[in-house]
Amino acid sequence: MNRCKRTNLIPWLTDNAPFPPVERALRSPNGLLAAGGDLSAMRLLEAYRHGIFPWFNPGDPILWWSPDPRMVLFPGEFKISRSLARVLRNGPHSVRIDTAFEQVMRACAAPRDGHHGGCDTARDSVGSGSSRPAALPAPEGSATPCQGGGCDTLLAEPADCGSSRPAALPAPEGSATPCQGGTWISDDMIAAYCALHRLGYAHSVEVWIENKLVGGVYGVNIGRMFFGESMFSLVSNASKIALAHLARQLGRWQFGMIDCQMKTPHLATLGAREIPRREFIARLQELVHYAPITNWQFDADLFI
Repeated sequence: MNRCKRTNLIPWLTDNAPFPPVERALRSPNGLLAAGGDLSAMRLLEAYRHGIFPWFNPGDPILWWSPDPRMVLFPGEFKISRSLARVLRNGPHSVRIDTAFEQVMRACAAPRDGHHGGCDTARDSVGSGSSRPAALPAPEGSATPCQGGGCDTLLAEPADCGSSRPAALPAPEGSATPCQGGTWISDDMIAAYCALHRLGYAHSVEVWIENKLVGGVYGVNIGRMFFGESMFSLVSNASKIALAHLARQLGRWQFGMIDCQMKTPHLATLGAREIPRREFIARLQELVHYAPITNWQFDADLFI
């Protein structure tokens, strides 16, 4: 009888299987924790409550991640440059919440067009230039999860190693970050997060000029925690305007963190910083138990 040599395996999630502890996530690629499961609202909310998020190629099995360290933005630490401050006070824009959620997601999913357009963040992680791996390493010595006596694959079936699943799953196409080119934001992802939006858990911040959507950010809220997913700009500073409003308002609501997931130079310039995953999880476990905000509207005096 063949036995699998279990090297760098991650669990395959069946329909009702819980996530493994985040401490079991791989170091390389950083944070890869599990595969499988679904994008139901229940599964997604369970993931976020435990510091886990999905990222995968359309058509591939769902991959779940919890990197260490974790990039976060504490709302009070958002850095506003002098030029951005002038734009926030005097620009021709208006900023709204939750009036075009799906439109924001689809704008993030669109390809970039030069300097502007498409998604400009790291899962954009609310940034760009993430150090996410471009692809998962293929296992040695085998083209399928269990040929012969060895099974050096990244994925494991729950019961045996006789599956014909591919030996390794590539990271989302188009770049080393989840949202540069937007290929990872599939129709299934859009449908899943729109479902969270209808349930009151997912929100968008939109920047408008002359009734045209020119920038925005979207993410997931549980308690006093906001999980940034992606943002986009069609004109200069539009995504910064959206994030500045979000951070300022969340600070007034006493939110503890905005999850940015992975380190990027862009995020660092805006005040985000890395913290150890264990610290992130400890803070998260407190923040997600606060009562939710039920009226998502901006205060009128955020930047007066």
